[in-house]
Parts: sequence; C-alpha cells; structure tokens
Amino acid sequence: MVTVGALRAHLLAARLAGVVATSREESLRSYRLFAARDPRVLIGIDPEWSWGQRDLIGLMADKCGVSADPRHVSGQDVIDPERTLAALEAFAERLALVARREAPVLLGTGHPHRLLGFYAALADALSAAGCAVLTPAKGRCVDITTRFGLRTYNLDYVQGVALVREPGASVPGCATGAHTHSPLPVRTALAAIAEAGGPLPELVIGDHGWVCGAGQLGFEAIGLADTDDPALFVGEAEGRVSVVVPLDDAVRSDYYRPLTRYVLNRACLSQ
Repeated sequence: MVTVGALRAHLLAARLAGVVATSREESLRSYRLFAARDPRVLIGIDPEWSWGQRDLIGLMADKCGVSADPRHVSGQDVIDPERTLAALEAFAERLALVARREAPVLLGTGHPHRLLGFYAALADALSAAGCAVLTPAKGRCVDITTRFGLRTYNLDYVQGVALVREPGASVPGCATGAHTHSPLPVRTALAAIAEAGGPLPELVIGDHGWVCGAGQLGFEAIGLADTDDPALFVGEAEGRVSVVVPLDDAVRSDYYRPLTRYVLNRACLSQ
C-alpha cells in the first residue's frame, strides 16, 4: 500500500508535481489560445462563461497551484502536490462509486505512450469489480485536424483502453498509438454506442479530448491534466467535468504506477 506521505514524496521526486517539465511559456500560450476560443485548445469544451487569460491564470492557480502572477512569464510551471493528492482522492471516490454500481465505463487516452498502463490497470480492476469496460467503434476511422493537416486515424483498444493510431502504423492491439488532444475519438465511440442501442457509459475516464468531449455531451468524466491543458479545469469549474487531477502527463510511464496503486487502494479495488 502506498501511503499519502510516500506518494507525496514520489510526486515530487518524479516531477509529477512540484516543479514540472511544462514551461510557463507553454501554459500561457495555451491560456491565450483558450481565451481566443481556439478549438485546438478547447478540445471539446464549449465554455459557457467568458474566460480571459487572467481568468485562466487565476483558475489554474486555484486548481493546480501555478503562479497567479500574470507578470510571471517564463521558467517552469509548478503544481502543488497537495492539490494533486486531493484530486486523486476525489478520483478514487468516483471509481469506487461506479464499481459499487457495477456500471459500464469507457476509458481512453491521448497519451498512450505515457498513460496507457495507468488506465489499463483501472480498466482491469473495474472489470474485475463487475463493470462492463466498453470498446465501441473499434477499427473505425476518425479524421482529425493536426498541425500537418487532416489526418485519418483508426480507433483501437488496448487492454480496454481506447487510443488512436495511424493506419498501418502497427499491429492492432499493441501499445503504440498517436498523441492527440481531439474530442473526435470519444464522440465517435459514444455515437457508436448510441447507434447500437447502448449501454452508455456511466463514467468516462481519460485525458485531453476524451474527458472534455464526453463531459460536453453530458457524460460524467474524470481524468488527468497538465498545466497547459486549461480546458479540463474549465470543464470542472463549469460543472461538466467531475474531477481533474493536476499533474505532469508526460513523464515516464512507470512513474505513474504508485498513483495507480494508491487510487485502486483508496477505491477498494486493489486485486
């Protein structure tokens, strides 16, 4: 069992929290683009409120612990580990609730190289608890606009976790996939479930567009987000996303294992 103290120390040592790799410049650029309602940064959220850059800095200071000073424009961002721990607790509570109901769930990631193992462990534990881990629209094409233009990807599932990959990039079922912020994969998956007559997920778990896209459509969604992903925290502030855990979402994949053990233990899902 991972104690709170041990996890706090790990968050700081692995730079999941504390001083993180994400730069202040990257985050401020994301806040500017979000304020301008750039769809590349909205990633599926349609904000109800008016969010200027200063509003977003204040929100991210509250949710993540980044500097609230708009004059702070360079250096590395900082995530308060206490905020990460509190959000992990809320995250675990949502997992425990859906497990008790043995409700269907959908998991997906735009960070397969880093976070697939974290979500796969959750999928395995929830399945063992009686939840149906949904895998709709497997193999379906999804056209996503990237900085290189419109690209076609295939929706796939690895250990119950959705991801997208370029056609012919690798053998289906392997752990490689494309990095994406797009909400189109989750929209494709949810539309396929609706077309087939259900069951719809009672909880969507993931990051980037998987959380924002599902939350915008009215599904309960929880996930992980870095300081340069304001959309998830705006979704949480406006009530469309249930829980967002602030952390660096691009460290080594094995650094997330203590978080997995902690969350599953807190949710009484350890196997």
